[in-house]
Amino acid sequence: MLMNGFDNGVLPLLGFAMLALAVVAFVLALLAREDAYRAADKQSKTFWLVILGVTVVVDFFLGMLFLEIAGLVATIVFLVDVRPALKQVSGGGRRSGGSSSDGPYGPYNGGR
Repeated sequence: MLMNGFDNGVLPLLGFAMLALAVVAFVLALLAREDAYRAADKQSKTFWLVILGVTVVVDFFLGMLFLEIAGLVATIVFLVDVRPALKQVSGGGRRSGGSSSDGPYGPYNGGR
């Protein structure tokens, strides 16, 4: 009886969320430059596109829970480790020593 609730409501939503997260990670990996992966000392762009592409295909077509979880781990690694490193070497990250209240000509908070 408890599994009926999961099968009808929670599990399909979790599957959809994992698919959406994998698609977002795949698009972000696709948009990053190849040289940024080398500069960040991460695996190649092709490696991440293959891993995340397989994750999208598994999540969309196969629905095998073990493979979905492995793909989720790869997606999280990309979003938490690789993507910030790519942003940093591409100039998209925040400058060191900067503050969220810094404007183009200095701090907005009076230098505090």
